[in-house]
Amino acid sequence: MKIGPYQLNSPFLLAPMAGITDAPFRKLCRQFGAGMTSSEMTTADMSLWHTAKSQHRLDLDMDAEPRVVQIAGSDPGQLALAARHCVDRGAQIIDINMGCPAKKVCRKLAGSALLQDTDLVQRILERVVTAVPVPVTLKIRTGWDTEHRNGIEIARIAEECGIQALAVHGRTRACRFKGVAEYETIARIKDAVTIPVIANGDITTPEKSLEVLNVSSADALMIGRGAQGRPWVFRELNHYYATGENVVPLELSEVRDTMLGHLDDLYRFYGEKTGVRVARKHLKWYCTSLDQSDLFRSQVVRVDSACEQMRLTREYFNSQVANESAAA
Repeated sequence: MKIGPYQLNSPFLLAPMAGITDAPFRKLCRQFGAGMTSSEMTTADMSLWHTAKSQHRLDLDMDAEPRVVQIAGSDPGQLALAARHCVDRGAQIIDINMGCPAKKVCRKLAGSALLQDTDLVQRILERVVTAVPVPVTLKIRTGWDTEHRNGIEIARIAEECGIQALAVHGRTRACRFKGVAEYETIARIKDAVTIPVIANGDITTPEKSLEVLNVSSADALMIGRGAQGRPWVFRELNHYYATGENVVPLELSEVRDTMLGHLDDLYRFYGEKTGVRVARKHLKWYCTSLDQSDLFRSQVVRVDSACEQMRLTREYFNSQVANESAAA
């Protein structure tokens, strides 16, 4: 799939997730084969960009292409100005968020709340596309609620305004993350436009990825929660897509090295205090796919130093290797 001049090397993309897809996690997912990663959702209100949180969210992956920044807001002029500044900082694609269902975002008439006002959607897209010399993409949901599924209308507006790719989470805003994703609705949106369409929602296994591609006819898939604690999911998806077979699982030592490398990157990126705190949620997610990890999880999320988190992680894997050797 191409977005503007950028040919993606995989149809499996990492979804931008606030508080999750920071620079260390994006780097890790690219190493495992993600075709594209994006910054976390960042407010278009530039008066808030001085905070440490915003600075981290605006940190660009200068070693990767395309460099994507996702912005959110409801004021067309503010979004256009923010987009220009992101491009000046090195962004190669601007992504506009109209899919976030969070109450604090929707209360400001941003994220998926914008789907209620198609005129405002059009004004935003026209201003941002005109403001920057790089491709602009859009993330939406299928509608505001099940009585107002207007994804097709929004998609057509997006295409007319010059949006170059559209990602669709297969739920309405009211559904949040409940129920079954509407891949058939995404298929109807795909039929209505000629720009690339990326399907998103509940894609957690290689088998499910091919099912979603077939049902939705999407050009690519965006993986969100399925990558939490399993950045190697992109390795699994790419192999299955290419061969129709499941890849040999990572060795225990490879999982260990992945986790230790991720922890080290977090400490370097945030500093030890914040890095340890951010690492806790990633460690919890890693533990969901680790055998006999209950004690490890309860301990590693309570310590306050990088040294202790690393030590406990090494000790857990040493015990697992010993258990494997004893069983053999």
